Amino acid sequence: MNHPQESAAPALRRLLDLLASGAATEDFADVLADARRRGAPAAVLAEIDDATWQALRVHRTLRQHRRREAELTALFDTAGDLAASRDLDTVLQAIVRRARMLLGTDTAYLTLPDEAAGDTYMRVTDGSVSVLFQTLRLSLGHGLGGLVAQTARPYATPDYRTDERFHHTGTIDAGVLDEGLVAIIGVPLLLGGQVIGVLFAADRTPRAFSPDEVALLCSLAAHAAIALDTAKSLADTRAALAELNAANELVRAHSAAVQRAEQAHDRLTDLVLRGAEVPDVAAAVAALLGGEIAVLDAEGEPLAGRSAPAAELAEAVAASRAEGRSVRHREQWVCAVLAGHDALGTMVLRGRPDLDDADRRLFERASVVTALLLLLRRSVAETENRIRGDLLTDLLTAPERDPAGLTARGRRLGVDLARPHLVLVAEPADGKTDERGRLAGAARRYLFGSRGVSAEHAETVVLLTPVENGSGGGGAVGAGDPEETARQAAERLARLAGFPVTVGAGRPAAGPSALAASYGEGLRCLRALRVLGRAGEGASARALGFLGVLLGDGHDVDGFVGATLGPLLAYDARRGTELVRTLRAYFDCGGSLTRAKDELHVHVNTVVQRLDRVEALLGRDWNQPERSLELQLALRLQLLAGG
Repeated sequence: MNHPQESAAPALRRLLDLLASGAATEDFADVLADARRRGAPAAVLAEIDDATWQALRVHRTLRQHRRREAELTALFDTAGDLAASRDLDTVLQAIVRRARMLLGTDTAYLTLPDEAAGDTYMRVTDGSVSVLFQTLRLSLGHGLGGLVAQTARPYATPDYRTDERFHHTGTIDAGVLDEGLVAIIGVPLLLGGQVIGVLFAADRTPRAFSPDEVALLCSLAAHAAIALDTAKSLADTRAALAELNAANELVRAHSAAVQRAEQAHDRLTDLVLRGAEVPDVAAAVAALLGGEIAVLDAEGEPLAGRSAPAAELAEAVAASRAEGRSVRHREQWVCAVLAGHDALGTMVLRGRPDLDDADRRLFERASVVTALLLLLRRSVAETENRIRGDLLTDLLTAPERDPAGLTARGRRLGVDLARPHLVLVAEPADGKTDERGRLAGAARRYLFGSRGVSAEHAETVVLLTPVENGSGGGGAVGAGDPEETARQAAERLARLAGFPVTVGAGRPAAGPSALAASYGEGLRCLRALRVLGRAGEGASARALGFLGVLLGDGHDVDGFVGATLGPLLAYDARRGTELVRTLRAYFDCGGSLTRAKDELHVHVNTVVQRLDRVEALLGRDWNQPERSLELQLALRLQLLAGG
């Protein structure tokens, strides 16, 4: 009989080989079974049995160590994914896949809450084959996931279909059934004690999950929570950086706008201090804004740049005054130039249909500077006008007292009385003397920017304007045609004063005495307009026809005769006819054709034909009372002059 130790040794070596090769558990039982078949003694069998039990313990320990090693490796890999800041979806997909592999389940998935929709949704799935399950949305508090989210604790069920611990719904059960899941375990994703999602592992057959598996899944869920928190932090950081960059850009743009505004303010201030005019300011603003600037006065007349129809801008100007800001009008910007509630004019910007806030404020600041400039110029002009007005009053009151002294005094004040001037005499059309102050202010504004002067005198307002060389009656201040100047002065003064104004003009004159005489003629013309019912109009003595001849101190007989009978005189001179003689005979005979033909020694038809020619040359109203009176006076004056 052999020694027990010797007979047990081969079996022990075989057990060691099985441990080294990582054989299955069933292989260890075969060693004891083989010894029994060989008829080994009971003591040897007992030794082999004890060695087999110890080998199985070592085998089980090694297997646990290998599993733990795989789990730790998976956790380290997941930690590496998090440290590498990989894409969130990629990290979550890796976590779910590792959960499925380590637990050996058929599928694994991760749900996250949707705050906007008020439910949860499948963020990541692995091993899923059902589209219905992959798109499943779970209401809060429903299903196993709802139980996990409510309690913030892991839950596992060996058979989901029969587990009554959580609330079943038709939608969730349909998705689980379509995927064929039976055993499910869910663990919470916790962040600061708050559940931010649920990680699941599931099998398609009944299964009990061990505490080690629950712990492993909780570890992976913790990593998933960290990944979500890191992604949120990164997103918040990116958003903060984007906001910071936007704020920096805003600060940079604001700084540039402030610097540009300071430069513009300095430039405009320098222009004002250097005594610049409105066109200089307009040119500077146009250069700053890169557009075209026009400045219009209160009546829409251009002070700088191109003019614009007043009616076209009226609505925009009214809106600008109401808002106290510039307004866009079609492809241009309009800003009212205001001094308090007093409208001094309008600024128009063309060529810049789109203005940012900085450029818009610059445009509005330019209107304020322009208002200041206009107020300064108006104040200076009104002061100068008052001083010159004293000169004008003295000139009209006593021109013969010291003509040379008046001329010298005027020269010192910038008024050259030796050059031709036009005298305009104005009064309110309704004759109200209490409105004369407003009319005087309107006269100062009318003459603003010119070398004219105005003053209140003898219940009227008198305007003295220099006659510009080469002017042809274009209606500007100082034009040479008294009739046209008086007419346009009446229109503009009415707009400025706000009520109708009557204006009478004397003939152009130079020197104190002649200017005083021209004033007298303009005053008589003014009275004639009132008598004729033409209040609110402007005219000259010459334009009043025979009344002008009677009113005028110069009695321009030849001019009146030529203006009245000119067409007949010219016709007679060209054709050798006797239209003027026939007309005189007709009036002398009291309008009788028979007596006129006897006076002329012609046939009555000849008289009729000649009068028809007169009508063709003078117009159909030649025989009306007022016109016939002018014609008879002109015929009488021509006869007296030897014509």
